[in-house]
Amino acid sequence: MTTNTRVSAAPKRSLNWRVVDIVVASVLGVACGFVFLGWNAVGYAWFEAMDAVTPGLGGIATGIWLIGGVLGGLIIRKPGAAVYVEVLAATVSAVLGSQWGISTLYSGLAQGIGVEIILAIFLYRKFGLGVSILAGMAAGWGAFVLELFLSGNLARSFEFKIIYLATLSVSGAILAGALGYFVVKALAKTGALDRFAAGREQRA
Repeated sequence: MTTNTRVSAAPKRSLNWRVVDIVVASVLGVACGFVFLGWNAVGYAWFEAMDAVTPGLGGIATGIWLIGGVLGGLIIRKPGAAVYVEVLAATVSAVLGSQWGISTLYSGLAQGIGVEIILAIFLYRKFGLGVSILAGMAAGWGAFVLELFLSGNLARSFEFKIIYLATLSVSGAILAGALGYFVVKALAKTGALDRFAAGREQRA
């Protein structure tokens, strides 16, 4: 039996990068780099103040440094986006005067990889608030592992490591994961993301 009914097929999803993906990811990276540059003073002062109260508590101030990878991952939604945006942001911060110099780039790489791992677990198909929060936490876990060796934290007490990991996780969940998710939603409402799934979902 034949029918003239036409079934609209959903466009095939591609994980290949488009020119617009590269452009927007680059803009995001540079913008986040300037945010990081400002947070280098404010966030570090907060970090030091919290660490003076209880060693390891300073991790609560780190979330803003983790947000680049979350934003890149949620908007571009393709492998490598989180690493690209976070490393580019770290590069901008380092070039413009980050007090941590070249090590800022290593941090960006570790944090971006943390986000990528979470997105890969969900096959780059789920980008809700829960996934975003997990991605922000994983960025913090990436920083934690790197700093065990880069900052000598491996030699510090077990109590410090537990407190620092916990506060990194909380800060990553809130200041990178949840905040990043709502920043993307806000951008989508303006129409700035109409060429991305994140924007089309908001319009639907």
